[in-house]
Amino acid sequence: MLHVSAEDRLPILVELTSAPGRTLVFTRTKHGAKKLTKQLNASGVPAVELHGNLSQNARTRNLEQFSGGQTRTLVATDIAARGIHVDDINLVVHADPPLEHKAYLHRSGRTARAGAGGTVITLMTGDQVADVRALTKRAAINPVTTRLQPGHPLLAQLAPGERTLVPVSQRIVSTSADEPSRPGRGGPGRSGGRSGGRSSVGARGTGQRTGSGARSAGAAGRGGARRAKSDGGASRSSSGQRPAIMHTSSSTGGAAAFSASSRLSGRR
Repeated sequence: MLHVSAEDRLPILVELTSAPGRTLVFTRTKHGAKKLTKQLNASGVPAVELHGNLSQNARTRNLEQFSGGQTRTLVATDIAARGIHVDDINLVVHADPPLEHKAYLHRSGRTARAGAGGTVITLMTGDQVADVRALTKRAAINPVTTRLQPGHPLLAQLAPGERTLVPVSQRIVSTSADEPSRPGRGGPGRSGGRSGGRSSVGARGTGQRTGSGARSAGAAGRGGARRAKSDGGASRSSSGQRPAIMHTSSSTGGAAAFSASSRLSGRR
């Protein structure tokens, strides 16, 4: 149990999630999961989100990236507390403590599975102390509580290893064979076409941890510089083709298990 200030919450999460290993971060709301995912990506921690506002295809794609190792941080609501089974999750972080002790136990049970070990961390701000104490009492656990700030030595003990931050501009684009490309306005073979075409940098990578919703910088168009916003990491290149993320196929069992259970949890 980490007692933190509200302004230190994000920097502490960045310290924890930038460590080696697979980390599952829980938020209380869908909006909170989406917002935190964007904040982690902007801070250099590639992350994907999992919540009820996503389409089934997006949920499956993000889960495959997490279970396959392309992205090592998953930010989720309680939709993932019971619905997914991913091996080797080193760390579970309750960025928002849940309201019910059963949800707390189910969330925490995503790590230390099948005889493996794992760590569960709960971030608690000053106005949450009474609620969290009641929560842990109902869950029949006795956590160690530490008041700390970013850079505290305990963070390196809880999530050991060298921290790695990947700026958006260094994430590499890869092309997926299962998503057809679309011709650009200028047509293949032309240099830039009528409007100068669109080029992008800073899309997602495959060999590194990746994020969702990254922005790419567009080349100059008719009236000056234009910015193209990538959709799920895909952006148009100067030749008009649309690269996409390479999907992993090594974890289809986990994705299928989530697909079946998420239909029952679509309202979360």
